[in-house]
Formats: sequence, C-alpha cells, structure tokens
Amino acid sequence: MNIHEYQAKGLFRDFGINVLDGLLAVSAKEAVENAKQISGGIWAIKAQIHAGGRGLGGGVKIAKSLKEVEKYSKEILGMRLVTPQTTSDGKIVKKLYIEKGCDIKKEFYLSFSFDRSSEKIALVASASGGMNIEDVSEKNPELISKILIDPMIGLSNFYAIEVISFLNLDKHLGAKFNKLLKEIYDLYIKTDAIMVEINPLVLTADDEFIPLDAKMSFDESALFRQNKIKIMRDLDEEEPSELEAKEYGLSYVKLDGDIGCMVNGAGLAMGTMDTINSVGGKSANFLDVGGAANPETVAKAFEIILRDKNVKVIFINIFGGIVRCDRIAKGILDATKIASVDIPIVIRLDGTNKSEAMEILKEANLKNIISAKDIEDGAKKAVKLSTQKSLA
Repeated sequence: MNIHEYQAKGLFRDFGINVLDGLLAVSAKEAVENAKQISGGIWAIKAQIHAGGRGLGGGVKIAKSLKEVEKYSKEILGMRLVTPQTTSDGKIVKKLYIEKGCDIKKEFYLSFSFDRSSEKIALVASASGGMNIEDVSEKNPELISKILIDPMIGLSNFYAIEVISFLNLDKHLGAKFNKLLKEIYDLYIKTDAIMVEINPLVLTADDEFIPLDAKMSFDESALFRQNKIKIMRDLDEEEPSELEAKEYGLSYVKLDGDIGCMVNGAGLAMGTMDTINSVGGKSANFLDVGGAANPETVAKAFEIILRDKNVKVIFINIFGGIVRCDRIAKGILDATKIASVDIPIVIRLDGTNKSEAMEILKEANLKNIISAKDIEDGAKKAVKLSTQKSLA
C-alpha cells in the first residue's frame, strides 16, 4: 500500500524527523490561504499522486509570490500528470502539498527497503540525490552504497559509520546524519513499511538534513495492526480493476501494452511477460489467477482484462499443478457467456487435466481460440495476432 508525500511527512513528524512546514490543499484558493500561513516567501507547489518523477511532468513548481501560488495551483490541479512511474494515461491531480522553500547546499538519496533475495533490510545511500536512482545505478554504480542490515541486529553504529564514511560527511554532519538514520529506521520498523525513500534528502544552508520528498509503501498483510496507516489509503489513486481483482483473490496490475495475460503463478506470469517482450510484444497487464482458481474467478479475470480497450489479444498460459486445466477451460467458456469476446485468445495449457481441458474447448467450437504448444509458441502467436485487425 502506498501513501502520499504529505502523509509520509506527517509520519516523519511523529517520529521526530525534521521536515519543512507544509499544508494540504484541494483548490487554488485553499493553496493561497495555506501559503499565507507558511513563512519564507517561497513555496513548493507539489502534485500529490502515487508516483515519483512528478517534477519531470510539470507536477512540481516553485512559487515566489502568492499570485504564482494561485497560478501554479490552477495549472496543476486537475491535470493528467504523466511521469516515468505512471502509465501513459497518467494520474489526475486532485490534491496539492504547499511546502515552505529552503536553501539547498547539497542533495542526497536515502532509502530503507526489504531485500527479498537476502531477506534483509537494504539501506541505500548516494550523494547523487534528486536523480532517478535506477539511472545512477546503471550509469555510475560506484556512486551508490547498499548495505544489508540483519533485522535481528538492527541499525547498529557500524552500519551508520559505513554510510557516513561513504558520503564523506565530517564529524559534525555525520552525527546529524546518524541521528536521522536511526529515526528513519525506527519509522520503517514500527510502521511495517516495506520502503521508505527520501529523494532528495537535502543539506540546507544552515547544515540541517531535510527530507524534501518522501515516499512510503507498506506491507498490506500487516495493516491489521497499523490502523493509523490503514486509513491513509487513497482508493482514488488505485486502479479500480486492481481493487476488484483483489476481492476475487486475483493479482492484477494494469500495464501499457496490448497483449492481455492470464497466468497461474507469479513466477510464470513474469516469465510469460518476459517472453512476450523478447519476441517483440508488450503485455497489457500482469494477472495471476493463483492456485485456487475456479470458473468464477477465471471468468472475472477475463472480464477485467477485456475492460482494457487497448487489449487486442489474450494469452492464457496455465501450468496445471494446484489449479486444474479443466477448471481454467470452464472459466474461459463462462467468461465468453458474460462478455462479448471478439478478440483472439491464445491458450497454452499443460499439466493436470490438460486433455480434458482441450476437449472442453474443442467441443465449445470457439473460432477465436488458438492453441499453443509451449510458452514461446504462444507468445509469438499472440504478438502476430496483436498486429492484425481481426481474425479474418
């Protein structure tokens, strides 16, 4: 679960982390009134959406007068903001965060996140803040420090000393940075966060470390004990189809491509998407029907995929282990009764009850169903069909 910058900074304050004064606004008029309450004469007008890279899309402006606050607020509110972290459709801005400006001496990057491969907490730091950390990692990996923290040990001083040394901070700044690290780590642990990212973390003209931006994500499985976090959920920022999918036990993420995917198992789903990409296609979604799929859930998965008008073909890739292939076949037929399916469906079924499943589909005599012998064959057929206007 993600939250907005203004919510993350509210949590920062609760944990003693120094942040700039800021207020939420949902109209240009409210933005001006809030700016009047924030001293300094310079304000950052920030779009509040669940995505980074807002500045690149015009979602962050610096105002030097109340007239500019009003002007920029009107420009940003209601805009469809497209960033490197949104789909091509972008997100509509409904909220603004009006924040006090500051004099910046230097920018850093800092984050805590869960590293699944090592089952440890990754502390990542860089003196190249304010940039896309993935770009820095790719082009200049030597500028990034990644330390894996054993959660049984916690953030010991030797971890902090290693980061402070890497960032080349003097004793005075090192002490302040060490304090900040401990506060953020405390926040990360006590809120069941899976990521706390500050980019940039700025060093001000008066030698104070200030989080200029803040992103937080949380473990949804732990929300039962995080009531304060739970109520921060903004359903307007989430894809309606993704929320509906969760109700049916489906894992669905909308993407930008035109080949719909229905797969069982997250690993196979990722492999399917990679294979589609390798043969020149682009997936329209990630959809894992899971191990307990039944005709009802498969029909719902079909319905959700078909809502995306960009989808030109659907690739169903099922390996029957826990979930039986004949169940998937019945779900496909049920879905065709619910929705008008006028696009091709490429199906690769293998494993438990494969023969029964193929017989079910054969008897249905659906002309838009194309069988595939393996994942690569299925991906190639899906890509080819996605470039055609119809089955004819």
